[in-house]
Amino acid sequence: MSKVISVANQKGGVGKTTTAVNLATILAKRNKKTLLIDADPQGNATSGLGLSKEVFLSLYNILIDETTMEETFQQTPIKNLIVCPSNMDLAGAEVELVSVMSRERRLKEKLDEVKNYFDYIIIDCPPSLGLVTLNAFTASDSVLIPIQCEYFALEGLGQLINTVELVKKHLNKDLQIEGALLTMYDMRTNLSNQVVKEVKRYFGDKVYKNVIPRNVRLSEAPSYGLPITEYDPRSKGAKSYVKFVREFLKNNEG
Repeated sequence: MSKVISVANQKGGVGKTTTAVNLATILAKRNKKTLLIDADPQGNATSGLGLSKEVFLSLYNILIDETTMEETFQQTPIKNLIVCPSNMDLAGAEVELVSVMSRERRLKEKLDEVKNYFDYIIIDCPPSLGLVTLNAFTASDSVLIPIQCEYFALEGLGQLINTVELVKKHLNKDLQIEGALLTMYDMRTNLSNQVVKEVKRYFGDKVYKNVIPRNVRLSEAPSYGLPITEYDPRSKGAKSYVKFVREFLKNNEG
């Protein structure tokens, strides 16, 4: 049985797409059949794996038309990793979904048809809490929250947790918090260490022990259409994501 995980934070620039792409890649390289759903109109998870956003069918068509998940699937250069792509069309879905019946369940209904082909399904959510994110949460088992070690890190988290609770109450009673992953960590600054303390106070034992450091190679990798483990496997960023995925698997598979 597969597990569906939304990677979400309505704040932009927190390492959300980087986390979704690298989590999916490392899982696939560990022989887990993995699907990465790009649910962000910017399509950065799609291009971050070297795929074109100029596709005929994307997540937009799944949410709005009768398109099946399988019709959108794109094979990546990484064995075991398939992508459901996204592009700017998805920005229009927010408005178009408003009048659709069972609008929050569109993704779940389509995903249920293919779910069992995969071990893990990772959804890269948009940086907002609109209808596309609600679709992702309704279809997910859990939400993984990347939090950058910056001054306003915890700002807006209350709103995100509130949305998770509302989805739990009305749309998906089994939705859980998968964990909080600290990103852009700089051990030399007091600020980073303060944020770590704050986040631990807020999330308790749901905070991953492994943190993702600030790393130039991590920010370069997407422009080459490569996950960090392919772009520079020896970099600090790559090693940190590998350790994080090990911890993630231990939590999920014991």
